[in-house]
Amino acid sequence: MPDRVSSPRPGGPGPGTAVPGARERAGGGARLPLEELNVLWFQVTGLLCNLECAHCLVDSSPRNESMAFLSRETVRTYLREAEALGVKEIYFTGGEPFLHREMPGILEDTLASFPATVLTNGTLITERVAEELAGLAARSRYSLEIRVSLDHPDPERNDALRGAGTHAKAVRALLRLERAGLLPIVTATEYLLGGPAAEGGAYARFRDMLLAAGLRRPRLKIIPVFHTGKIEDPSEGGAIGEEMLRGFDPLLLQCASARVVAADGIYACPILVGQRVALTGRGSLVEGLGAARLAHHACRTCYETGMTCANS
Repeated sequence: MPDRVSSPRPGGPGPGTAVPGARERAGGGARLPLEELNVLWFQVTGLLCNLECAHCLVDSSPRNESMAFLSRETVRTYLREAEALGVKEIYFTGGEPFLHREMPGILEDTLASFPATVLTNGTLITERVAEELAGLAARSRYSLEIRVSLDHPDPERNDALRGAGTHAKAVRALLRLERAGLLPIVTATEYLLGGPAAEGGAYARFRDMLLAAGLRRPRLKIIPVFHTGKIEDPSEGGAIGEEMLRGFDPLLLQCASARVVAADGIYACPILVGQRVALTGRGSLVEGLGAARLAHHACRTCYETGMTCANS
């Protein structure tokens, strides 16, 4: 696939430097300066995925080729700039990252300088892929995290959302990764869980299912529902106004410390890739360090829940 991201140019503010421009109203949403660039995401396979989940936050599917893949050389170029800017960790998402034939090489490049996390549906993780990933991790001084998506402990309910057989394939991937020496993280949304996960006992149900499947050390991250992508609903949430930021710690919003590299530009938020409201620049990483506009209705979910797409 063509690679439309231009190469970064040197220069610009260093790590921890707030981008000029105070928080201000703009089209119904305040602008939030980048406080510090700690996390960099790569939309490495654009919006192409081998699954078509009914609740996908970025509308990925096997037919969505509207955004190009990032080449290994492009990722390398941004990694060099990220290192100069003091970025602390790297995340890869899509689409489905393991559709990228250069993903092992991309991870090798990344792990030379950064901890890395890959968000995947797990269906493409064969025994060979799991062993290759474990080998990369073993040769690096930095950690490699693999996050595998599931949405319900019950296979039937999960597969109704994610596709037939996806629960079994994801669990099989988790077991392969653990046997290879990695500790994968299960990522679920509250979409099928009937309210806040902690209140509904979802953690315990997932833990019991994973232990019963043979996973020795299950790890789990549950995120709230964002009404965007395939479940777009502007009536849910709302823009963040200037008055809402008074006395509010901006670092509770991940767009104050993260940016996303995609084929068509730099974005403030990994779940708003492709939406112009979240575009902060084009070309180099430095050119994308401008303020985030908190005008999307999904911004309210982060504001109210303290949600971050990162592992923490």
